[in-house]
Amino acid sequence: MDYYCLVLLLVVALISVFIFLKTLMISHHNNSVTPPSPPYCLPILGHFHLLNPTKIPLLHLTYQALSAKYGDTLLLRFGTRRILLLSSATAVERCFVQNDVIFANRPETLSTEIIGYNRSNMGSAPYGDHWRNLRRVAAINIFSAACIRLSAAVRRSEVQFTVRALLREADPTRKVRVDLNAVMTKLAIRIVGKLVAGKVYEGVGELFSPGRVLSMCDYMPVLRWIGYGGIERKLREVRKKRDEFLQGLIDEFRQEKSRFSPEKNSGSVKTVLEAFLGLQEAEPEVYTDDIIKGMMTMMFVAGVETSIRTMEWAMTLLLNHPRVLEKAREEVDTCVIPGQLIDDSDVPKLSYLRCVINETQRLYPSAPLLVPHCSSADCVVNGYKVPKKTIMIVNAWAVHRDGAVWDEPDEFKPERFEGFEGERDGYRFIPFGVGRRSCPGAALAMRFVGLTLGALIQCFDWARVGCEEEDLSQGNASISLPKLKPLEAMYAPRDSMAAGLLSQLCCP
Repeated sequence: MDYYCLVLLLVVALISVFIFLKTLMISHHNNSVTPPSPPYCLPILGHFHLLNPTKIPLLHLTYQALSAKYGDTLLLRFGTRRILLLSSATAVERCFVQNDVIFANRPETLSTEIIGYNRSNMGSAPYGDHWRNLRRVAAINIFSAACIRLSAAVRRSEVQFTVRALLREADPTRKVRVDLNAVMTKLAIRIVGKLVAGKVYEGVGELFSPGRVLSMCDYMPVLRWIGYGGIERKLREVRKKRDEFLQGLIDEFRQEKSRFSPEKNSGSVKTVLEAFLGLQEAEPEVYTDDIIKGMMTMMFVAGVETSIRTMEWAMTLLLNHPRVLEKAREEVDTCVIPGQLIDDSDVPKLSYLRCVINETQRLYPSAPLLVPHCSSADCVVNGYKVPKKTIMIVNAWAVHRDGAVWDEPDEFKPERFEGFEGERDGYRFIPFGVGRRSCPGAALAMRFVGLTLGALIQCFDWARVGCEEEDLSQGNASISLPKLKPLEAMYAPRDSMAAGLLSQLCCP
Protein backbone atom coordinates (compact mmCIF):
# COMPACT_ATOMS: atom_id res chain seq x y z
CA MET A 1 0.00 0.00 0.00
CA ASP A 2 2.88 2.40 0.85
CA TYR A 3 4.59 1.63 -2.46
CA TYR A 4 1.31 2.27 -4.35
CA CYS A 5 0.84 5.65 -2.65
CA LEU A 6 4.46 6.64 -3.38
CA VAL A 7 4.05 5.87 -7.07
CA LEU A 8 0.75 7.75 -7.16
CA LEU A 9 2.27 10.81 -5.52
CA LEU A 10 5.13 10.72 -8.00
CA VAL A 11 2.63 10.65 -10.87
CA VAL A 12 0.77 13.58 -9.30
CA ALA A 13 4.01 15.53 -9.03
CA LEU A 14 4.98 14.89 -12.65
CA ILE A 15 1.52 15.81 -13.97
CA SER A 16 1.37 18.97 -11.89
CA VAL A 17 4.84 20.08 -13.00
CA PHE A 18 3.87 19.40 -16.63
CA ILE A 19 0.69 21.48 -16.30
CA PHE A 20 2.61 24.25 -14.55
CA LEU A 21 5.29 24.42 -17.27
CA LYS A 22 2.70 24.21 -20.03
CA THR A 23 0.79 27.12 -18.51
CA LEU A 24 3.94 29.21 -18.41
CA MET A 25 4.74 28.39 -22.03
CA ILE A 26 1.24 29.27 -23.21
CA SER A 27 1.29 32.51 -21.24
CA HIS A 28 4.64 33.47 -22.73
CA HIS A 29 3.58 32.50 -26.24
CA ASN A 30 0.44 34.60 -26.10
CA ASN A 31 2.29 37.49 -24.44
CA SER A 32 -0.84 37.81 -22.30
CA VAL A 33 -1.25 40.25 -19.42
CA THR A 34 -2.60 38.14 -16.60
CA PRO A 35 -3.90 39.55 -13.30
CA PRO A 36 -1.30 40.20 -10.61
CA SER A 37 -0.45 37.19 -8.53
CA PRO A 38 1.43 36.69 -5.25
CA PRO A 39 5.03 35.55 -5.73
CA TYR A 40 6.30 32.08 -4.91
CA CYS A 41 3.73 30.01 -6.77
CA LEU A 42 5.02 26.55 -5.90
CA PRO A 43 4.90 23.58 -8.27
CA ILE A 44 1.94 21.28 -7.52
CA LEU A 45 0.72 23.33 -4.53
CA GLY A 46 0.53 26.74 -6.15
CA HIS A 47 -0.44 29.33 -3.52
CA PHE A 48 -1.70 26.92 -0.88
CA HIS A 49 1.21 27.93 1.34
CA LEU A 50 -0.34 31.41 1.67
CA LEU A 51 -3.37 29.99 3.48
CA ASN A 52 -2.36 29.91 7.13
CA PRO A 53 -5.29 28.79 9.35
CA THR A 54 -3.27 29.27 12.52
CA LYS A 55 -2.59 32.93 11.67
CA ILE A 56 -5.84 33.87 9.91
CA PRO A 57 -8.37 31.05 10.38
CA LEU A 58 -11.13 32.47 8.17
CA LEU A 59 -10.72 32.29 4.39
CA HIS A 60 -12.48 35.57 3.58
CA LEU A 61 -10.11 37.40 5.93
CA THR A 62 -7.10 35.69 4.33
CA TYR A 63 -8.30 36.73 0.90
CA GLN A 64 -8.91 40.27 2.14
CA ALA A 65 -5.34 40.48 3.43
CA LEU A 66 -3.94 39.16 0.13
CA SER A 67 -5.98 41.66 -1.87
CA ALA A 68 -4.85 44.53 0.33
CA LYS A 69 -1.25 43.57 -0.45
CA TYR A 70 -1.43 42.58 -4.12
CA GLY A 71 -4.56 44.22 -5.56
CA ASP A 72 -8.35 43.91 -5.85
CA THR A 73 -8.12 41.72 -8.97
CA LEU A 74 -5.89 38.83 -8.04
CA LEU A 75 -5.00 35.53 -9.70
CA LEU A 76 -4.27 32.58 -7.42
CA ARG A 77 -3.45 29.00 -8.26
CA PHE A 78 -4.45 26.12 -6.04
CA GLY A 79 -3.27 22.82 -7.44
CA THR A 80 -4.50 22.62 -11.03
CA ARG A 81 -7.14 25.33 -10.61
CA ARG A 82 -6.90 29.03 -11.39
CA ILE A 83 -8.76 31.32 -8.98
CA LEU A 84 -9.68 34.90 -9.89
CA LEU A 85 -10.31 36.83 -6.67
CA LEU A 86 -12.28 40.10 -6.77
CA SER A 87 -12.29 42.21 -3.61
CA SER A 88 -13.60 45.69 -4.39
CA ALA A 89 -16.83 47.18 -5.66
CA THR A 90 -15.03 48.64 -8.68
CA ALA A 91 -13.47 45.32 -9.66
CA VAL A 92 -16.79 43.50 -9.33
CA GLU A 93 -18.65 46.11 -11.36
CA ARG A 94 -16.14 46.16 -14.22
CA CYS A 95 -16.12 42.38 -14.36
CA PHE A 96 -19.86 41.81 -14.43
CA VAL A 97 -20.72 44.72 -16.68
CA GLN A 98 -18.49 43.21 -19.37
CA ASN A 99 -18.59 39.47 -18.61
CA ASP A 100 -21.88 38.65 -16.90
CA VAL A 101 -22.75 35.86 -19.37
CA ILE A 102 -19.24 34.42 -19.45
CA PHE A 103 -19.21 34.10 -15.65
CA ALA A 104 -22.79 32.78 -15.42
CA ASN A 105 -21.48 29.23 -14.96
CA ARG A 106 -20.63 27.40 -11.76
CA PRO A 107 -17.40 25.38 -11.46
CA GLU A 108 -17.58 21.63 -11.88
CA THR A 109 -16.77 20.18 -8.47
CA LEU A 110 -17.09 16.91 -6.63
CA SER A 111 -19.76 18.42 -4.41
CA THR A 112 -21.92 19.68 -7.29
CA GLU A 113 -21.60 16.30 -8.98
CA ILE A 114 -22.74 14.29 -5.95
CA ILE A 115 -24.81 16.66 -3.82
CA GLY A 116 -26.00 18.69 -6.82
CA TYR A 117 -27.44 15.64 -8.61
CA ASN A 118 -24.75 15.63 -11.29
CA ARG A 119 -24.94 19.42 -11.64
CA SER A 120 -28.62 19.35 -12.59
CA ASN A 121 -30.11 21.50 -9.82
CA MET A 122 -30.61 25.25 -10.09
CA GLY A 123 -27.63 26.12 -7.93
CA SER A 124 -25.01 24.14 -9.85
CA ALA A 125 -26.44 23.61 -13.36
CA PRO A 126 -24.44 25.09 -16.27
CA TYR A 127 -25.76 28.29 -17.74
CA GLY A 128 -28.12 27.32 -20.52
CA ASP A 129 -31.69 26.29 -21.37
CA HIS A 130 -32.05 23.84 -18.46
CA TRP A 131 -30.88 26.39 -15.89
CA ARG A 132 -33.00 29.18 -17.39
CA ASN A 133 -36.08 26.96 -17.24
CA LEU A 134 -35.50 26.05 -13.58
CA ARG A 135 -34.89 29.69 -12.71
CA ARG A 136 -38.08 30.73 -14.50
CA VAL A 137 -40.18 28.04 -12.84
CA ALA A 138 -38.78 28.86 -9.40
CA ALA A 139 -39.45 32.57 -9.94
CA ILE A 140 -43.07 31.85 -10.83
CA ASN A 141 -43.88 29.11 -8.31
CA ILE A 142 -41.77 30.07 -5.28
CA PHE A 143 -40.36 33.59 -5.34
CA SER A 144 -42.92 35.67 -7.21
CA ALA A 145 -44.70 38.55 -5.46
CA ALA A 146 -47.96 36.56 -5.61
CA CYS A 147 -46.37 33.50 -3.96
CA ILE A 148 -44.74 35.62 -1.26
CA ARG A 149 -48.10 37.21 -0.54
CA LEU A 150 -49.88 33.83 -0.39
CA SER A 151 -47.22 32.31 1.88
CA ALA A 152 -47.65 35.13 4.42
CA ALA A 153 -49.99 32.93 6.47
CA VAL A 154 -47.19 30.39 6.98
CA ARG A 155 -44.73 33.02 8.20
CA ARG A 156 -47.37 34.67 10.40
CA SER A 157 -48.43 31.44 12.12
CA GLU A 158 -44.87 30.27 12.77
CA VAL A 159 -43.70 33.64 14.11
CA GLN A 160 -46.73 33.70 16.42
CA PHE A 161 -45.88 30.15 17.49
CA THR A 162 -42.35 31.30 18.38
CA VAL A 163 -43.52 34.38 20.29
CA ARG A 164 -46.02 32.29 22.26
CA ALA A 165 -43.25 29.83 23.16
CA LEU A 166 -41.09 32.70 24.42
CA LEU A 167 -44.02 34.09 26.44
CA ARG A 168 -44.55 30.71 28.12
CA GLU A 169 -40.91 30.64 29.23
CA ALA A 170 -40.81 34.30 30.29
CA ASP A 171 -40.98 35.68 33.82
CA PRO A 172 -43.05 38.89 34.05
CA THR A 173 -41.03 40.09 37.04
CA ARG A 174 -37.52 39.82 35.61
CA LYS A 175 -35.55 39.09 32.47
CA VAL A 176 -34.57 35.48 31.82
CA ARG A 177 -31.93 34.01 29.53
CA VAL A 178 -32.79 32.50 26.16
CA ASP A 179 -30.71 30.81 23.46
CA LEU A 180 -31.68 33.02 20.51
CA ASN A 181 -29.65 30.95 18.06
CA ALA A 182 -31.73 27.87 18.91
CA VAL A 183 -34.99 29.86 18.72
CA MET A 184 -34.16 31.25 15.29
CA THR A 185 -32.92 27.91 13.97
CA LYS A 186 -36.13 26.17 14.99
CA LEU A 187 -38.26 28.93 13.47
CA ALA A 188 -36.40 28.93 10.13
CA ILE A 189 -36.61 25.15 9.82
CA ARG A 190 -40.33 25.16 10.61
CA ILE A 191 -41.10 27.84 8.02
CA VAL A 192 -38.99 26.33 5.25
CA GLY A 193 -40.42 22.88 5.96
CA LYS A 194 -43.95 24.18 5.54
CA LEU A 195 -43.04 26.07 2.35
CA VAL A 196 -41.31 23.03 0.88
CA ALA A 197 -43.67 20.22 1.85
CA GLY A 198 -46.45 21.67 4.01
CA LYS A 199 -45.19 20.13 7.25
CA VAL A 200 -42.75 20.81 10.06
CA TYR A 201 -39.53 18.79 10.00
CA GLU A 202 -37.55 19.88 13.03
CA GLY A 203 -34.80 17.28 12.65
CA VAL A 204 -33.48 18.33 9.26
CA GLY A 205 -31.07 21.06 10.39
CA GLU A 206 -28.00 18.84 10.47
CA LEU A 207 -29.08 16.95 7.36
CA PHE A 208 -29.05 20.10 5.25
CA SER A 209 -26.15 22.00 6.78
CA PRO A 210 -24.16 23.65 3.96
CA GLY A 211 -20.95 21.95 2.89
CA ARG A 212 -17.90 23.16 1.06
CA VAL A 213 -18.24 23.97 -2.63
CA LEU A 214 -14.55 23.34 -3.35
CA SER A 215 -12.39 20.65 -1.75
CA MET A 216 -8.81 19.37 -2.14
CA CYS A 217 -10.11 16.80 -4.61
CA ASP A 218 -11.23 19.66 -6.85
CA TYR A 219 -7.90 21.44 -6.68
CA MET A 220 -5.98 18.19 -7.23
CA PRO A 221 -8.34 15.77 -9.00
CA VAL A 222 -5.86 12.91 -8.79
CA LEU A 223 -6.50 12.78 -5.02
CA ARG A 224 -9.96 11.47 -5.78
CA TRP A 225 -8.37 8.25 -7.05
CA ILE A 226 -6.98 7.43 -3.61
CA GLY A 227 -10.05 8.54 -1.66
CA TYR A 228 -8.20 11.44 -0.05
CA GLY A 229 -9.65 12.40 3.32
CA GLY A 230 -12.74 10.32 2.69
CA ILE A 231 -14.21 13.39 0.97
CA GLU A 232 -16.11 11.53 -1.73
CA ARG A 233 -17.31 8.87 0.70
CA LYS A 234 -18.69 11.49 3.09
CA LEU A 235 -20.44 13.33 0.26
CA ARG A 236 -22.10 10.13 -0.89
CA GLU A 237 -23.23 9.40 2.66
CA VAL A 238 -24.82 12.86 2.87
CA ARG A 239 -26.43 12.37 -0.55
CA LYS A 240 -27.87 9.02 0.54
CA LYS A 241 -29.39 10.41 3.74
CA ARG A 242 -30.86 13.42 1.96
CA ASP A 243 -32.18 11.21 -0.83
CA GLU A 244 -33.97 8.93 1.60
CA PHE A 245 -35.60 11.88 3.36
CA LEU A 246 -36.60 13.79 0.21
CA GLN A 247 -37.78 10.73 -1.70
CA GLY A 248 -39.90 9.87 1.31
CA LEU A 249 -41.57 13.28 1.06
CA ILE A 250 -42.23 12.77 -2.65
CA ASP A 251 -43.66 9.28 -2.14
CA GLU A 252 -45.81 10.45 0.76
CA PHE A 253 -47.22 13.29 -1.33
CA ARG A 254 -48.11 10.92 -4.15
CA GLN A 255 -49.90 8.60 -1.75
CA GLU A 256 -51.94 11.47 -0.34
CA LYS A 257 -52.41 13.33 -3.60
CA SER A 258 -56.16 13.61 -3.20
CA ARG A 259 -55.65 15.97 -0.25
CA PHE A 260 -54.04 18.54 -2.53
CA SER A 261 -56.64 18.79 -5.28
CA PRO A 262 -56.93 22.23 -6.94
CA GLU A 263 -60.46 22.65 -5.62
CA LYS A 264 -59.34 22.06 -2.07
CA ASN A 265 -56.34 24.43 -2.25
CA SER A 266 -57.82 27.24 -4.29
CA GLY A 267 -56.39 30.59 -3.16
CA SER A 268 -53.63 29.07 -1.02
CA VAL A 269 -49.96 28.91 -1.80
CA LYS A 270 -48.62 25.72 -3.31
CA THR A 271 -45.70 24.06 -1.60
CA VAL A 272 -42.51 23.59 -3.59
CA LEU A 273 -43.19 19.87 -3.70
CA GLU A 274 -46.75 20.32 -4.89
CA ALA A 275 -45.80 22.81 -7.60
CA PHE A 276 -43.01 20.70 -9.06
CA LEU A 277 -44.90 17.41 -8.94
CA GLY A 278 -47.66 19.17 -10.85
CA LEU A 279 -45.10 20.14 -13.48
CA GLN A 280 -43.81 16.58 -13.49
CA GLU A 281 -47.19 15.25 -14.52
CA ALA A 282 -47.06 17.39 -17.66
CA GLU A 283 -43.36 16.91 -18.46
CA PRO A 284 -41.98 13.89 -16.57
CA GLU A 285 -38.80 13.77 -18.65
CA VAL A 286 -37.92 17.37 -17.65
CA TYR A 287 -39.00 17.45 -14.01
CA THR A 288 -37.55 14.20 -12.72
CA ASP A 289 -37.50 13.23 -9.07
CA ASP A 290 -33.84 14.27 -8.91
CA ILE A 291 -34.70 17.74 -10.23
CA ILE A 292 -37.43 18.07 -7.59
CA LYS A 293 -35.11 16.85 -4.84
CA GLY A 294 -32.48 19.33 -5.98
CA MET A 295 -34.95 22.20 -5.67
CA MET A 296 -36.04 21.10 -2.20
CA THR A 297 -32.39 20.76 -1.16
CA MET A 298 -31.73 24.32 -2.30
CA MET A 299 -34.62 25.59 -0.17
CA PHE A 300 -33.55 23.69 2.95
CA VAL A 301 -29.86 24.59 2.64
CA ALA A 302 -30.01 28.22 1.48
CA GLY A 303 -33.35 29.22 2.98
CA VAL A 304 -32.57 28.08 6.51
CA GLU A 305 -28.89 28.93 6.88
CA THR A 306 -28.86 32.46 5.47
CA SER A 307 -31.94 33.53 7.45
CA ILE A 308 -30.55 32.24 10.75
CA ARG A 309 -27.23 34.01 10.28
CA THR A 310 -28.79 37.34 9.33
CA MET A 311 -31.22 37.31 12.28
CA GLU A 312 -28.58 36.27 14.80
CA TRP A 313 -26.08 38.93 13.71
CA ALA A 314 -28.85 41.56 13.60
CA MET A 315 -29.94 40.87 17.17
CA THR A 316 -26.29 40.84 18.28
CA LEU A 317 -25.72 44.27 16.77
CA LEU A 318 -28.96 45.63 18.21
CA LEU A 319 -27.98 44.45 21.70
CA ASN A 320 -24.66 46.25 21.30
CA HIS A 321 -26.41 49.43 20.06
CA PRO A 322 -29.38 50.16 22.36
CA ARG A 323 -30.10 53.47 20.60
CA VAL A 324 -30.66 51.66 17.30
CA LEU A 325 -32.81 49.05 19.05
CA GLU A 326 -34.98 51.76 20.59
CA LYS A 327 -35.36 53.57 17.26
CA ALA A 328 -36.42 50.34 15.56
CA ARG A 329 -38.94 49.65 18.34
CA GLU A 330 -40.44 53.13 18.03
CA GLU A 331 -40.93 52.55 14.30
CA VAL A 332 -42.69 49.22 14.91
CA ASP A 333 -44.96 50.78 17.56
CA THR A 334 -45.83 53.61 15.17
CA CYS A 335 -46.46 51.57 12.02
CA VAL A 336 -48.27 48.56 13.47
CA ILE A 337 -51.94 48.84 14.48
CA PRO A 338 -52.13 49.24 18.30
CA GLY A 339 -53.10 46.02 20.04
CA GLN A 340 -52.11 43.87 17.04
CA LEU A 341 -49.04 41.72 16.47
CA ILE A 342 -46.91 42.82 13.55
CA ASP A 343 -48.16 41.24 10.34
CA ASP A 344 -46.39 40.29 7.13
CA SER A 345 -48.03 43.23 5.36
CA ASP A 346 -46.49 45.64 7.90
CA VAL A 347 -42.90 44.72 7.04
CA PRO A 348 -42.59 46.90 3.88
CA LYS A 349 -43.58 49.93 5.98
CA LEU A 350 -40.68 49.47 8.40
CA SER A 351 -38.00 51.36 6.51
CA TYR A 352 -35.62 51.76 9.45
CA LEU A 353 -35.83 48.06 10.32
CA ARG A 354 -34.90 47.34 6.74
CA CYS A 355 -31.89 49.66 7.17
CA VAL A 356 -30.87 47.59 10.22
CA ILE A 357 -31.12 44.36 8.22
CA ASN A 358 -29.18 45.81 5.29
CA GLU A 359 -26.43 47.14 7.53
CA THR A 360 -26.23 43.73 9.22
CA GLN A 361 -25.84 42.05 5.84
CA ARG A 362 -23.19 44.57 4.88
CA LEU A 363 -21.07 43.99 7.96
CA TYR A 364 -21.75 40.27 8.34
CA PRO A 365 -22.95 38.83 5.01
CA SER A 366 -24.37 35.35 5.49
CA ALA A 367 -22.07 34.20 2.64
CA PRO A 368 -18.87 36.29 2.92
CA LEU A 369 -17.46 34.55 -0.15
CA LEU A 370 -20.17 34.38 -2.78
CA VAL A 371 -20.81 31.03 -4.43
CA PRO A 372 -18.02 30.67 -7.04
CA HIS A 373 -18.53 31.48 -10.71
CA CYS A 374 -16.58 29.95 -13.60
CA SER A 375 -15.64 31.45 -16.95
CA SER A 376 -17.05 29.68 -20.01
CA ALA A 377 -14.59 31.38 -22.41
CA ASP A 378 -11.43 33.45 -22.48
CA CYS A 379 -12.22 37.04 -21.47
CA VAL A 380 -10.77 40.30 -20.25
CA VAL A 381 -11.40 41.32 -16.64
CA ASN A 382 -10.32 44.78 -15.50
CA GLY A 383 -7.79 44.91 -18.34
CA TYR A 384 -6.35 41.45 -17.64
CA LYS A 385 -6.70 38.34 -19.76
CA VAL A 386 -8.49 35.54 -17.93
CA PRO A 387 -8.52 32.03 -19.46
CA LYS A 388 -11.52 29.78 -19.86
CA LYS A 389 -12.50 27.64 -16.85
CA THR A 390 -11.06 30.09 -14.33
CA ILE A 391 -12.95 30.00 -11.05
CA MET A 392 -13.99 33.45 -9.88
CA ILE A 393 -14.57 34.19 -6.20
CA VAL A 394 -16.13 37.47 -5.08
CA ASN A 395 -15.13 38.43 -1.55
CA ALA A 396 -18.36 40.12 -0.46
CA TRP A 397 -16.85 40.69 2.99
CA ALA A 398 -14.11 42.86 1.47
CA VAL A 399 -16.49 44.59 -0.96
CA HIS A 400 -18.85 45.52 1.89
CA ARG A 401 -15.95 47.00 3.89
CA ASP A 402 -14.32 48.78 0.96
CA GLY A 403 -13.28 52.18 2.29
CA ALA A 404 -13.35 53.66 -1.21
CA VAL A 405 -17.14 53.41 -1.38
CA TRP A 406 -18.26 53.22 2.28
CA ASP A 407 -17.88 55.89 4.94
CA GLU A 408 -16.53 54.34 8.18
CA PRO A 409 -16.92 50.86 6.69
CA ASP A 410 -16.36 48.96 9.95
CA GLU A 411 -18.99 50.88 11.92
CA PHE A 412 -22.63 49.82 12.41
CA LYS A 413 -24.63 52.72 10.96
CA PRO A 414 -28.08 51.66 9.67
CA GLU A 415 -28.84 55.25 8.67
CA ARG A 416 -26.49 54.88 5.70
CA PHE A 417 -29.24 52.84 3.98
CA GLU A 418 -32.02 55.41 4.41
CA GLY A 419 -33.70 55.93 1.05
CA PHE A 420 -32.26 52.68 -0.28
CA GLU A 421 -34.63 50.31 -2.05
CA GLY A 422 -34.03 46.78 -3.28
CA GLU A 423 -31.58 44.03 -2.40
CA ARG A 424 -28.50 45.45 -4.15
CA ASP A 425 -26.87 48.89 -4.25
CA GLY A 426 -24.91 48.94 -7.48
CA TYR A 427 -22.00 46.57 -6.95
CA ARG A 428 -20.95 47.73 -3.49
CA PHE A 429 -23.74 45.92 -1.60
CA ILE A 430 -24.18 42.35 -2.83
CA PRO A 431 -25.41 40.12 0.04
CA PHE A 432 -27.51 38.03 -2.36
CA GLY A 433 -24.88 37.70 -5.05
CA VAL A 434 -24.42 39.44 -8.36
CA GLY A 435 -25.12 38.76 -12.01
CA ARG A 436 -27.40 36.15 -13.52
CA ARG A 437 -26.70 33.67 -10.72
CA SER A 438 -27.74 35.99 -7.88
CA CYS A 439 -30.13 34.56 -5.29
CA PRO A 440 -33.74 34.57 -6.54
CA GLY A 441 -35.13 34.34 -3.00
CA ALA A 442 -33.94 37.73 -1.75
CA ALA A 443 -37.43 39.24 -1.39
CA LEU A 444 -38.75 36.18 0.45
CA ALA A 445 -35.77 36.16 2.83
CA MET A 446 -36.14 39.87 3.61
CA ARG A 447 -39.84 39.43 4.38
CA PHE A 448 -39.18 36.52 6.76
CA VAL A 449 -36.26 38.18 8.54
CA GLY A 450 -38.13 41.48 8.84
CA LEU A 451 -41.23 39.86 10.29
CA THR A 452 -39.25 37.86 12.85
CA LEU A 453 -37.10 40.75 14.04
CA GLY A 454 -40.14 43.04 14.12
CA ALA A 455 -42.06 40.61 16.35
CA LEU A 456 -39.14 40.13 18.75
CA ILE A 457 -38.67 43.88 19.05
CA GLN A 458 -42.40 44.58 19.44
CA CYS A 459 -43.13 41.98 22.10
CA PHE A 460 -40.06 41.86 24.33
CA ASP A 461 -37.48 43.97 26.10
CA TRP A 462 -33.98 42.71 25.34
CA ALA A 463 -30.64 43.03 27.10
CA ARG A 464 -27.18 41.49 26.97
CA VAL A 465 -26.44 38.57 29.27
CA GLY A 466 -23.56 40.42 30.93
CA CYS A 467 -22.24 43.95 31.17
CA GLU A 468 -19.79 43.45 28.33
CA GLU A 469 -20.77 43.96 24.71
CA GLU A 470 -21.74 40.88 22.74
CA ASP A 471 -18.78 39.07 21.23
CA LEU A 472 -18.54 39.72 17.47
CA SER A 473 -16.02 36.95 16.83
CA GLN A 474 -16.80 34.89 13.75
CA GLY A 475 -16.99 31.13 13.67
CA ASN A 476 -15.44 29.02 10.95
CA ALA A 477 -17.83 27.51 8.44
CA SER A 478 -17.83 26.24 4.88
CA ILE A 479 -20.03 28.85 3.20
CA SER A 480 -22.00 30.79 5.81
CA LEU A 481 -20.76 33.14 8.54
CA PRO A 482 -21.86 32.00 12.01
CA LYS A 483 -20.98 33.66 15.29
CA LEU A 484 -18.17 31.96 17.15
CA LYS A 485 -20.38 31.89 20.24
CA PRO A 486 -24.11 31.31 19.56
CA LEU A 487 -26.19 34.26 20.71
CA GLU A 488 -27.87 34.24 24.10
CA ALA A 489 -29.80 37.18 25.50
CA MET A 490 -31.96 38.27 28.42
CA TYR A 491 -35.60 39.08 27.73
CA ALA A 492 -38.96 39.84 29.32
CA PRO A 493 -42.40 40.75 27.95
CA ARG A 494 -42.73 44.49 27.42
CA ASP A 495 -44.71 46.34 30.07
CA SER A 496 -46.47 48.33 27.36
CA MET A 497 -47.90 45.29 25.60
CA ALA A 498 -51.64 45.84 25.24
CA ALA A 499 -54.06 43.32 26.69
CA GLY A 500 -55.46 42.70 23.21
CA LEU A 501 -52.03 41.76 21.89
CA LEU A 502 -51.37 39.43 24.80
CA SER A 503 -54.71 37.70 24.31
CA GLN A 504 -54.03 37.38 20.61
CA LEU A 505 -50.70 35.68 21.30
CA CYS A 506 -52.01 33.45 24.06
CA CYS A 507 -54.60 31.94 21.73
CA PRO A 508 -53.19 28.73 20.19
